Amino acid sequence: MVAALARPGRELAKQLLMIQFGVVTLLAAGMAIAVNADWGLSALIGGGIFVIANTVFALCAFMFSGARAAKRITASFYTGEALKILITVVLFTVAYMYMQVELVPLKLTYLLALGINICAPVLFINNKK
Repeated sequence: MVAALARPGRELAKQLLMIQFGVVTLLAAGMAIAVNADWGLSALIGGGIFVIANTVFALCAFMFSGARAAKRITASFYTGEALKILITVVLFTVAYMYMQVELVPLKLTYLLALGINICAPVLFINNKK
């Protein structure tokens, strides 16, 4: 019963991550074809940073469920958010320092994935009515 309470949230997070991954992959392939391979790789890295960090957050956020686990849910949610921010900073640092990336597609794809994260849940909720 308790696991069933978190199932809709887990499914929504899974759908959102799959949409983000698909859009990032398509955009990276499009940039690789339209501009050059460096732009495609940079777009893949930028979107990948967001998708990886968001996946870690989703895993932490839905680790617990049920009213008796309210404190653990809150703690895992905040831990997931802190890890998401830390992973984002670390991955951007690695990308800037150790990789030859184009900044425009890197940041553009990151911001697109962020925009999907903001807008897509509204579309999911409105489709259920």
